[in-house]
Amino acid sequence: MLASLTPGSPTTLSLILGCLVLALVFEFSNGFHDAANAVATVIYTHSLKPFPAVVWSGLMNFAGVILGGIAVAYALVELIPPDALTPPNGGAAVGMLAALFVSALSWNIGTWWLGIPNSSSHALIGSLIGIAVADTFLHGRGLAQGVDWHQVWDVLASLLVSPLLGFGLALLVFQLLKRAVHDRHLYEPPKEGQPPVWWMRALLIFTCTGVSFAHGTNDGQKSIGLIMLTIIGLYPAEYALNPQMTQPQIAQVASDLNLAADLIARLGNDRKSEGAQAAHEIHNRLERIGSLGDVAADERTVIRDRLNRVLTELKAVEDNGATPEADKKTAEALHGRLGRTVQYAPWWVRIVSALCLGLGTMIGYKRIVRTLGERLGKQHLVPAQGAAAELVAAGLIGGAGITGFPVSTTHVVTGGIAGTMVGSGAGVQPATLWQIATAWVLTLPATIVLSGTMFYLMS
Repeated sequence: MLASLTPGSPTTLSLILGCLVLALVFEFSNGFHDAANAVATVIYTHSLKPFPAVVWSGLMNFAGVILGGIAVAYALVELIPPDALTPPNGGAAVGMLAALFVSALSWNIGTWWLGIPNSSSHALIGSLIGIAVADTFLHGRGLAQGVDWHQVWDVLASLLVSPLLGFGLALLVFQLLKRAVHDRHLYEPPKEGQPPVWWMRALLIFTCTGVSFAHGTNDGQKSIGLIMLTIIGLYPAEYALNPQMTQPQIAQVASDLNLAADLIARLGNDRKSEGAQAAHEIHNRLERIGSLGDVAADERTVIRDRLNRVLTELKAVEDNGATPEADKKTAEALHGRLGRTVQYAPWWVRIVSALCLGLGTMIGYKRIVRTLGERLGKQHLVPAQGAAAELVAAGLIGGAGITGFPVSTTHVVTGGIAGTMVGSGAGVQPATLWQIATAWVLTLPATIVLSGTMFYLMS
């Protein structure tokens, strides 16, 4: 179906513009789905009224996206095989984009409609894995070679460990708070319209700010990666390669490609000759130019495809347990320097992503907030629980954004609130916990099957 599309044709451009709209809608849904977790505590403890709470949270989400990095964005992008990420024949990656956005967005909206605090990150990662699996079948490879399982496990491990850490640390912080502060009003559901004592109210607003900002730095990066995938498919000549690369940086890239080719040929996996050949090919092209602006438009997609193959092979060398430690460090350093050529984000992409996430936070937050404030525990959320859960969540999510690990704001905050409910002796409501756990378990297989099937059929 997609093989008949001509790059740059009106049909192709219309399809990719549709994918760009889906990317922005997904980020908007991320705002009202995931970011709602940040405002649940301040709303249910009457520390802030709902309107100023969601506006403030939206602004902090915006700031987090603008000031955050792009490590998380491209940690997810690297789950996609180079064949699907940048078609080597210059064809549009419409199938990959459509399968990705439709599957993740439909799961996001479905769980939001049911009021289940499900993870947008989880849905997105499942969709990416589905595309990798389908691409493997399309090219007749085995799953062991066609999917970067090490990268998959790294991403999934952070998603699994983060809510457990949120649960345990929030329980611990809540217990310490109980021992240190003996104001009984902090451990009781607040009376209607009555905020907690001033310093607790300030702490709750501070932690809401921290979680919102951290959510922007982590989940905002994911949408940056999605938007970049789309605009590269829409305008490969302009965006396939980083236009801000200077001539000395290009010379460094050319030099690094020689080192990468030798390293891949010596230590790469069963497709090492392909990666080494790609490195030599790009090296020869770059040696003949003064800047990336000198690269012909029709060559930029080819260079991006070859660079993605080199980066994939370097990651395989780095992740191989048999690789000597010195070579692992070399592969990591080369991956970082070469990655800057194709892994970047213009300022306007950050602005668009930040606006969608921030506006989404301000709309449709009530369903998730009600679940966290009323339905998760056997009693309504109390100020001390909110402070403990959000303090832990801000630290975990912010740290993950800096280190490049994608985590779920939903599951970290939900785990934290559940931990404080257990710590208070109130306990959690089994029915709600069962709903959340079921959604957590089903998200990956459902989105893998949905995106993989859609990508396979369209391709």
